[in-house]
Amino acid sequence: MSLPENSLNSTPLASRLHIAIFGKRNAGKSSLINAITNQEIALVSPVAGTTTDPVFKAMELLPIGPVVIIDTAGIDDEGVLGELRVKKTYQVLNKTDVAILVIDGESGVSDYDLEILSKIREKNIPVVGVVNKKDSLKYKKEEKKKWEDLLNLPLLEVSAFKREGIEELKRQIINKAPSSFTDVPLISDLLNPGDLAVLVVPIDKAAPKGRLILPQQQTIRELLDSGCIAVVAKESELSTALNSLKQKPKLVVTDSQAFKKVAEITPEDIPLTSFSILFARYKGDLEQLVEGTKAIKNLENGDKVLISEACTHHRQEDDIGTVKIPRLLKEITKKELSFSWSSGFTFPENLDEYKLVIHCGGCMINRKEMLYRLSVLKEKNIPVVNYGVFIAFALGILDRALKPLKK
Repeated sequence: MSLPENSLNSTPLASRLHIAIFGKRNAGKSSLINAITNQEIALVSPVAGTTTDPVFKAMELLPIGPVVIIDTAGIDDEGVLGELRVKKTYQVLNKTDVAILVIDGESGVSDYDLEILSKIREKNIPVVGVVNKKDSLKYKKEEKKKWEDLLNLPLLEVSAFKREGIEELKRQIINKAPSSFTDVPLISDLLNPGDLAVLVVPIDKAAPKGRLILPQQQTIRELLDSGCIAVVAKESELSTALNSLKQKPKLVVTDSQAFKKVAEITPEDIPLTSFSILFARYKGDLEQLVEGTKAIKNLENGDKVLISEACTHHRQEDDIGTVKIPRLLKEITKKELSFSWSSGFTFPENLDEYKLVIHCGGCMINRKEMLYRLSVLKEKNIPVVNYGVFIAFALGILDRALKPLKK
């Protein structure tokens, strides 16, 4: 069963297991996706190279649950545009939890297959090998054995057209799925069942009409799932909310943009943090992001700072990424800095030029991709903080905001 990707009742894409399908053009990747999903969601054509950019499809794959199936362009694509498509295909590896390598049973294992398999293994991604079109191909068992030896990978025979071998393929995906891909808690390990948490949610012109943003939704849901009590209030009503409670909350969580006001209102004996700091731990490496704050005091006039967001959204007049954070950084450093912005799947190619990266909370990408982004910056020795960590540091309340997360 597939789910609409924008449904508020469906699991967010970033929280789903990401399964990517790789192979040469016309190896049967798209038809295989249609067979796995039992829907005609990928365009199938005898013309090689029908799939251009990666295509993402959210669905349920029992017993794993919510997944994203990613259809990629052929790794043997040609020409200038072909090279760009192949580059995008390789970028998909940064968000892949399980890879499926589809071998063309007509031509056998190619150098392209060996190259993509090598890159999959470099990233320690579990991989399932498949030979599609078993109903129409005439290869011998000895040939298949040679392919398996060359790849050092068992190859499952399937027919997407006749839906043969698809259930076995699903079982192999389930067997390969990392057991820990949903094990990292967002907030539930910080409280016990019955504990009360107050969530501060500003409602301003940047807030989506009629709903809460994803980090707020996910935090409320996890609190409810773990038997905790969630009280939600705007920052303007926080004092009233705290005064009306018969029991002291075990934790106050605020939107980072209201951090200063909420910190002033919340008594020191009540633990305080932000949604963005929770996401720094949930999606990435909190220690690395906190370590990045040490670089702020070393910034000099003319240094380049990259503000990177993993998604694209409509910019507001006083946007946090383009206006508020640059303003705050200039205020605390007293330096004339050069700012650049990026959004989407990749960092800019001139990454080495930056002295600091300030990254969004990463609510729209999965943990694997966020950890990949952080690993790229660590390898290049570029300090990084996320929005919430930076704002807490700039306001002088980072230690307080981190204290609830320390065990």
